[in-house]
Amino acid sequence: MRISGRTELIAHIGHPTHAFKAPLIYNPWFEQAGVDAVVVPMACRAGDLEPLLRALARLDNLRGALITMPHKAAVVPLLDEVSTAVRVAGACNAVRRDAGGRLVGDLFDGEGFVRGLRRQRVAVAGAIALVVGAGGVGSAIAASLAAAGVARLALVDIDAARADALAARLRAHHPALDVRTGSNDPHGFDLVVNATPLGMQPGDPLPLDVARLDATTFVGEVVMSETMTPLLRAAQRRGCRFQVGTDMLFEQIPAYLEFFGLPSATPDVLRACARLDD
Repeated sequence: MRISGRTELIAHIGHPTHAFKAPLIYNPWFEQAGVDAVVVPMACRAGDLEPLLRALARLDNLRGALITMPHKAAVVPLLDEVSTAVRVAGACNAVRRDAGGRLVGDLFDGEGFVRGLRRQRVAVAGAIALVVGAGGVGSAIAASLAAAGVARLALVDIDAARADALAARLRAHHPALDVRTGSNDPHGFDLVVNATPLGMQPGDPLPLDVARLDATTFVGEVVMSETMTPLLRAAQRRGCRFQVGTDMLFEQIPAYLEFFGLPSATPDVLRACARLDD
């Protein structure tokens, strides 16, 4: 791709960087669409985030930054303004530098997940949902489901205190939402989400009892290491509709592009031009 003196920079900040997918999706799209911007991976260790972010914010050609592990929580207090999703989840994965040099943060993991549901015509508003896993991605999905208007949200995590803390933040920012914690029984839910790493490794136990899944329940997955995880295969045998993990990735990129004020694209177009095998 062509880099010019007018090229705008989007930093991809995390550590390590060897598994970063974003440059292989954004940059081919920018090249195809004629967008004069580039995503550059930056291997920043945990203790170096603040000085790096402060230095980057002084660059007039910085459009913003993608934030990934281990910085999603640590970046929040460094920002001038954050969204409700960031406040609920306690994490941020996108930072925009505004015209005045202020840093504005948002979170799009959950937004990508919800956009995927809507693309499959899942009725999110008024739904009864279960999210298994209250870590970073589970918190993001819970925040976006709340913003999308689910009627009831059940949370469960191996660390009960973490689920309870997320529930408290949800109640504070979404007082009309019915939030419950403690059980991973999927029976009776419209939507069930696996937001744990279970399924990444061979032999992992299932995150819930699939025998309790109703055929009408929609099952969402966040694991991306394989398309059809053991949970999704089991849910498919139960007759459930489902969403694979990579859908969340490709659905959130249009939201990022809109946040940065750049030309957007559909997930299908992004998939077609991505160079993930490079």
